[in-house]
Amino acid sequence: MKTGVIGLGAMGANMALNLHKAGHLHRLWNRTRLKADQLSVQTSIPVANSIEELAAECELVLVCVSRDQDVLEVVGQIAKGIRAGSIVIDTSTVSRQTAEQAAAILSYCQVAFLDCPVTGGVEGAKNATLSLMAGGNRAILDQVQNTLSAIARRIVYIGPTGSGQACKAVNQIICAGINQAVTEGLAFGEHMQLDMNSVLEAIAGGAAGNWFMDHRGKTMLAGTFPAGFKVNLHHKDLQICMAMARQNGDTSLPLTAMTAADYERLMAAGYGDEDISALYRLKK
Repeated sequence: MKTGVIGLGAMGANMALNLHKAGHLHRLWNRTRLKADQLSVQTSIPVANSIEELAAECELVLVCVSRDQDVLEVVGQIAKGIRAGSIVIDTSTVSRQTAEQAAAILSYCQVAFLDCPVTGGVEGAKNATLSLMAGGNRAILDQVQNTLSAIARRIVYIGPTGSGQACKAVNQIICAGINQAVTEGLAFGEHMQLDMNSVLEAIAGGAAGNWFMDHRGKTMLAGTFPAGFKVNLHHKDLQICMAMARQNGDTSLPLTAMTAADYERLMAAGYGDEDISALYRLKK
């Protein structure tokens, strides 16, 4: 399908590159034009002059931006140019309510919408090994399965519109707990004056082994925190999780709230653009 990508940050740019390799990429757009121009040089794919222009020229529009308001603003502009029968997929992490609003806006244009947040980090986006959680009409997901397989190794249908975002909230809450456990455990090991490389090797093969420790353990022990998933973005996601819980009226999320508070301390100290493994700074 002729696919346009809106939002060319670390995740969006890598997804666009993989769509290009698979022969699907048709147009690019980014709020900061320089990023779009750089990717255009790399791929020879034209940059649209506006979101409306991109939407008019593509059968499938993939959105990857940071915040709820950004998604709604982008969808509003897409609606001005898109043709009936087209499909919009949002891979951003936003609230369930935002996904439902976006779907409602596009339904007036006879355009299908899927909320399809992803997990797997920048590494997953680069290697096309993301896991994608889809909310919306399953028949529409079937139509775009081949295109989405260019960016994701695992594509799971969750349920009606908003279900993808609710599933991503589950993912982000669990990530908060894993971050707390790994950083606290490794900090304890250092205080015990253990050989931490040996500790990582020993733990990796057991019940405590996990993706986060495998990919971030050595860098956090070295005191470096190159951004794979930024503190300020996970903080934003955890705020969404807690708001969704309040709206549902039946859930308390103490671990999530504690992690959000820890991230606020890191952001106040100037570490908001570091990887979430920077939580290790506090644990030490």
